[in-house]
Amino acid sequence: MDNRDWSIQEIARLAGTTSRTLRHYGDVGLLHPSRVGSNGYRYYDPVALARLQRILMLRDLGLGIPAIADVLEGERDDTRALASHLHWLREEKQRLDRQIASVERTIEKMRGGENLMAEEMFDGFDHTVYRAEVEEKWGADAYRQGSDWFTALATGERTEWMQRQKQLAADWADAAERGVSVQSPEAKALVERHVAWLASIPGTPSGPEYLRGLGDLYVADPRFAANYGGVDGARFVRDALHAHVQ
Repeated sequence: MDNRDWSIQEIARLAGTTSRTLRHYGDVGLLHPSRVGSNGYRYYDPVALARLQRILMLRDLGLGIPAIADVLEGERDDTRALASHLHWLREEKQRLDRQIASVERTIEKMRGGENLMAEEMFDGFDHTVYRAEVEEKWGADAYRQGSDWFTALATGERTEWMQRQKQLAADWADAAERGVSVQSPEAKALVERHVAWLASIPGTPSGPEYLRGLGDLYVADPRFAANYGGVDGARFVRDALHAHVQ
């Protein structure tokens, strides 16, 4: 048996999470360290790593901490919730597979000096997936302005904007998992970042009613909720937006 263990900092880096989140998992009984050093540092063995892998998988499927605990302990059947998110994941995998194939074809043709076909180059790169929702809720002009802006971005600018969005979503999910109060300064700072991120998109409505409605949409639509670690994370975003928008 492998007797090696890893420090909390090593595991946080390898798993793409934070030491703060891992400590919170321990505090709520979800993931205990295999040992605690004399210096107070937490260490995790292969068994703990396997459990963390399951936790992260369930979190990515949209389950909150209570549901994850129940699934791991076998106390509740979350088949319907898992099946719904599995369907979404399969659709997302298909889209990513198309993107990968598209980029591979582009590289191959560029190396061979062949003509590039636009239809092939942009297969799977669809930023219009929320078009119907946007137009229904906020009008065709709001969608058009945002779409024109996104399409006009250079590749580096688009990548930077998407990374900014992913980091914001990850910080929301992390705060939700740690049980941060929606009334706290930390939650308020996240709301301010969220509002600034939205304001960077031309055509985006503003005002408290829009932000409250957006928070409600995050909870109601599993595609949005998945960005924030699932429904529990989306509820935290919604409640923080409701608490702080003016």
